[in-house]
Amino acid sequence: MAAIAARNNATPAQVAVAWILAQHPTIVPIPGTTKLHRLQENTAAADVELSPADLEEITAADNRVDITGDRYPAHMQRWINC
Repeated sequence: MAAIAARNNATPAQVAVAWILAQHPTIVPIPGTTKLHRLQENTAAADVELSPADLEEITAADNRVDITGDRYPAHMQRWINC
C-alpha cells in the first residue's frame, strides 16, 4: 500500500478510501475520526485517481486476506435485520 501511495502522492489511508470508492458508485466509505486533519485527509481521497494496475494490485492483496469469525458477537448479531 505504501508503494501505491507514494506513486499517487497520497497517504496509505487515502489509497484505501480511494480503492473503496472505486469499487462501485453507490459504495460510500465512512471512516471515523476525531481529528480535523484526518477528516481532511480522508475527504482528499476522493481526488486520488488509482490506475487500473493499482486497483488490480490492491484487489489481489485483498483477496489474499483470509477472513474468519463472526462480524459481531452473538448478542449484537440478533440486532441485525430485526
